Amino acid sequence: MNSYFERRYVITAIFITIAFILLARLFYIQIIDDRYFLFAKGNVLRRTIIYPARGPIFDRNNKILVQNVPVYDILVTPREVKPFDTLEFCRLIGIDKTGFDKRFEKAKKYSPFRASVFEKQISVQLYAPLQERLSDEFKGFTVQARTVRTYPDSVAAHFLGYIGEASQATIEKSGGFYRPGDYVGISGIERSFEEVLRGQRGVRNDMVDSRNVKKGSFANGAYDTVAVAGERLISSLDIRIQKLGEQLMRNKVGSIVAIEPSTGEILAFVSSPTYDPNLMAGRERGNNMAKMLKDPYKPTFVRPIQATYPPGSSFKPLDALIALQEGIITPQTTFFCPHYYMAGNHRVNCEHFDGVTDLRKGISQSCNPYFCNVFDKLMNVNGSRNIRNTLTTWKEKVNKFGFGVKLDVELPFEYKGNVPTPLRYDRVFGKNRWRSSSIISLAIGQGELLATPLQMANIEAVIANHGFYYKPHLIKAIGDKQIIKKEYTQRNYVGIDAQYFEPVIDGMQDVVDRGTAAQARIPGIVMCGKTGTVQNPHGKNHSVFVAFAPRENPKIAIAVVVENAGYGSSWAAPIASYLVEKYLRDTITKPKAEVRYILNANLLPPPPGWKPPVKKLSKKDSLRRDSLRKDSIKKRKADTISVKPELRSAGKKNKNDTVNKILAYEPKRREDE
Repeated sequence: MNSYFERRYVITAIFITIAFILLARLFYIQIIDDRYFLFAKGNVLRRTIIYPARGPIFDRNNKILVQNVPVYDILVTPREVKPFDTLEFCRLIGIDKTGFDKRFEKAKKYSPFRASVFEKQISVQLYAPLQERLSDEFKGFTVQARTVRTYPDSVAAHFLGYIGEASQATIEKSGGFYRPGDYVGISGIERSFEEVLRGQRGVRNDMVDSRNVKKGSFANGAYDTVAVAGERLISSLDIRIQKLGEQLMRNKVGSIVAIEPSTGEILAFVSSPTYDPNLMAGRERGNNMAKMLKDPYKPTFVRPIQATYPPGSSFKPLDALIALQEGIITPQTTFFCPHYYMAGNHRVNCEHFDGVTDLRKGISQSCNPYFCNVFDKLMNVNGSRNIRNTLTTWKEKVNKFGFGVKLDVELPFEYKGNVPTPLRYDRVFGKNRWRSSSIISLAIGQGELLATPLQMANIEAVIANHGFYYKPHLIKAIGDKQIIKKEYTQRNYVGIDAQYFEPVIDGMQDVVDRGTAAQARIPGIVMCGKTGTVQNPHGKNHSVFVAFAPRENPKIAIAVVVENAGYGSSWAAPIASYLVEKYLRDTITKPKAEVRYILNANLLPPPPGWKPPVKKLSKKDSLRRDSLRKDSIKKRKADTISVKPELRSAGKKNKNDTVNKILAYEPKRREDE
């Protein structure tokens, strides 16, 4: 009896323990662990994201560059779909039956009870006839309003960039801020100023029952938030010259960059070939991008900050400034130009027989021997054995002008170009086995020296400002506040005294007034510039022109590069003159026929691997060709026999031979190097 009596305590303890465990579990579930609360909340509440409009972007004169247009995403909740006319629905949203089936199966796999995107970015035109019939005829389908970008003037694609769906990497990097289906800036200003432009998303909370039917707003909207549109951006671009620049560069490969020297604001940012930015918005964006990626001329390549070229003769004023500062030369220093310069056993040709040449003439006529002599003196100022240290010092001085370093413009993936170091030449020639003659190509902006068009334009801003520049930038203001980074208001001095700029500017004015770019002269505007014909090992030379105007109180500095176009005076200089005059006067006074010639010219080089088509001759034409060849050979033999060679005595010399020999060194002068 006592044993049974003792067992009741054991049983009671077991029940108390079980009760305690259950109570502890309930306490944990309801108080500590919030998973079940969230599950229940998820079954009762439906959160709908309200997407804000992205901030618009304007040019410096408040002209719209990019704004928003409404689009609609069609959502589907598979469990709520009732039988309907599938073909009519497909017709209304612009898809086929196969596409409908694929989308519907995908939605069912995602969740039969939750809404998911069925079709994205339905335009207003497609949505209008669908709107009235959606709730009655097409049960289970709903709409979510969104906005995408539109570009009224279809310009500045590389500057503006484009938006697209956030990748998985972007979602993870954002710490959960972005979700699948969100739009983010992919390139250009859209990417760099994403946090400013995207705005703040809103949320609407609705209550639903067990059948997922809405029962009204949760807590009367107390927990709802309103979407806040993104801030507007005021850019530094001038749409007038941006549009003109893109027109002038049509069917050409190259770039135009224009800067306001007094602020560093970028006035024009042209990359050619370009594309219509509207192609990167809407439902066909993926297909359009695929086509552009296959284009051999790379229309998505941002040439103003990513393409690098030897600056050619446009580099000569910079070398002259360094030599003036170091006391290597004066404006009156002269060198003799016999139509070439001998760098050891290497001959550097000159387009002109310039004779005795000073600094001003050397710049205006782009005399290669003059600047080879200047560079030789620069490199040997400490003796030829110390050339490694001298080149390093020279590189540092060139870097101060913004060459070989990033200028940190507000766009991603900027290239820094290249100013070579002694290590480069040690690898090529061997350590201590090279001299100034080995690297003489640097004297005329060739060889290993590389610069972006933005850097070339920035050099002109330095010269226009007599020794300093403001960091080039593309945004003037954010929202209603004139928010400019402090770094864009600071002067960056290049280490050249202001007094040395005047003699260089004199030569640059002569370039346009009566030198190699005389045809780019603008009546009533004093423009100072420098042409460049850049050697290209893969085809025709590149045409380069850099300038600023007017000489007093400069308003614009510009660099134009036209690939595979030949002389700088032929193409780059006229294009620059049109943009300068358009910016300063809002008109072009050059003859319309001349402007049309540049506009309509097609200078696109043959794409890689291109071969001219071989025309197949008919049998009759082939026989005729062979007959003509035989007649030509017979005629050539007869002419050879009938013409007797004229023999001259090696000991006799015509008195005019010396004069003719000298004149042979002076070919007809071209308006370039």
